[in-house]
Amino acid sequence: MSAVKLVIFDWDGTVMDSVGRIVSSMQIAAEKTGLAVPQAATVQHIIGLSLDPAFDILFPDTSKAQRQTLFEHYRDEYVLHNNTPTPMFEGAEALFEQLANQNILLAVATGKARKGLDRIFAETGLARYFATTRCADEAQSKPHPDMLQQIIAELGLAAQEAVMVGDTSHDLKMAQAIAMPRVGVSHGAHDIALLRQYEPLAVIDKLADLPTVLF
Repeated sequence: MSAVKLVIFDWDGTVMDSVGRIVSSMQIAAEKTGLAVPQAATVQHIIGLSLDPAFDILFPDTSKAQRQTLFEHYRDEYVLHNNTPTPMFEGAEALFEQLANQNILLAVATGKARKGLDRIFAETGLARYFATTRCADEAQSKPHPDMLQQIIAELGLAAQEAVMVGDTSHDLKMAQAIAMPRVGVSHGAHDIALLRQYEPLAVIDKLADLPTVLF
């Protein structure tokens, strides 16, 4: 691996402990739309995908009108009504500061829409750490590597100079597709055995362990 110049983070399940809210919001949205409510494990598997491919998996036989209703219920539930806490994982901001102090660029590649990430940045004040970000409505959905390709092109770096950090197979698969080194985190949506199928440098249990993998 080349010297690390950029670390790209997924958000949900990697930086923010939001898996519980995503799962329950999707289940409630399905119920309100009159659809079969998916199992929690099934919803967890689609975390990280953009909503359209996620709906293809969870609700394959829905009409365009049903999908629009489902989207509206999901958005309103996640943003307005669901009280499931979504804290940052322990050590997240300290890690960002540590990497920034070592002149490592930081970026985000997330399945969130731009409005969602901007809302989180406004609430947390974390935007200042990131050189650039890409969201689900600005690129092809994971696991296509479009988000990563856009990020490294903008920053003028090669894939081998960056590391993707994520909690799902979707994150690691998109990095693997362009031979970008990758690190899994075990505290998110997908289990360790699945993450290891995509040949990460390591699967870490907490964000504070990342520097020991990178340097």
